[in-house]
Amino acid sequence: MKKYVQLLIVVGLLLMGATGSWSQVKDIKWGTSAVGSSGYRALVNLTALLNREMPDYRFTALPMPGAIVSVKGYAMGKLDACYGADIAFYELANNINRFKGFKAKMKRQPVQSFWTFTVEVGVGIHSRDRGKYRQWRDLSGKRVFTGPLPWDVRAQLERAFQTLGVKHKYVEVDLATVGSLLEQGRIDGFITYTNAEATTAPWIIETSLVTDFAILNPSEQEVKILKQTGFSITEVDPKIFKKSVYVDKVLYLPFYYGFHIGLDMPEADVYRMLNIIEKKAAELAKSDAGFAQIKADMAAMQRKGVEAAIEYVPVHPGLAKWMREKGIWDSKWDSRIAK
Repeated sequence: MKKYVQLLIVVGLLLMGATGSWSQVKDIKWGTSAVGSSGYRALVNLTALLNREMPDYRFTALPMPGAIVSVKGYAMGKLDACYGADIAFYELANNINRFKGFKAKMKRQPVQSFWTFTVEVGVGIHSRDRGKYRQWRDLSGKRVFTGPLPWDVRAQLERAFQTLGVKHKYVEVDLATVGSLLEQGRIDGFITYTNAEATTAPWIIETSLVTDFAILNPSEQEVKILKQTGFSITEVDPKIFKKSVYVDKVLYLPFYYGFHIGLDMPEADVYRMLNIIEKKAAELAKSDAGFAQIKADMAAMQRKGVEAAIEYVPVHPGLAKWMREKGIWDSKWDSRIAK
């Protein structure tokens, strides 16, 4: 027994000499959205990769009721990283809507560290109403389900409606009932969206099985107003919906989602993490189609994400270093690097 204990001590001393300390592994509690969501699925795949490639860290994906709960959890010091969108950072910075009154209570500022994919938002109506509604502003005074109250997709669409002066009547309904309510005329419109311009949500597909909906695009004038006020517009292939949505192209408002780690991870390690993700992007995209945009052009995704949120939250120095190396950093952002 004594010899066994002595052997363990020797092995431990050898390990200390090799690693420099008894405990090199740092735990990272990473908040995301609810189980079953695209955000949870994506982070599970990402952390599995990082746990393999960065053994000096132990990453854990923690499901939350919604992405904003993870942002708040990070800001209050309960999490080491969060799942955040530019629309959430916009509300946080302006102390409005879902973050009203929160700014004064938070203990630390979230930072940008890795932009992962886009979500594109628009409007659906019943196909029988295509002649009745020709633009988003025609929905003023109408009953519209813009999404569950905590969701970022709802925040993005409501922000656009406010910009255009669409004074609709918000109706909160269960996702499973959207199709039947639209068919019965109890709601006049509802939110539609895609992920990474490649797929749509299961509940929207289920809605199409219950009723025949059409996409309502914003008018040319509305597109012009939205662009002038900072919104991006993207064209999405209507074939994504697996049925006719009665338009040749779908005009959506994209926003950016990312998995953002805080300053507890040093610049060199975030830089290393981003290089690992870029190198393994094809593997990630194979396990989860949500990483398709990272596989196609990770640098472009980081550039677009930073541009969308640069006024609202600072940038992790590790991401700034990575972007400089790729030649996509703008020197006017230097003052926005987190310290």
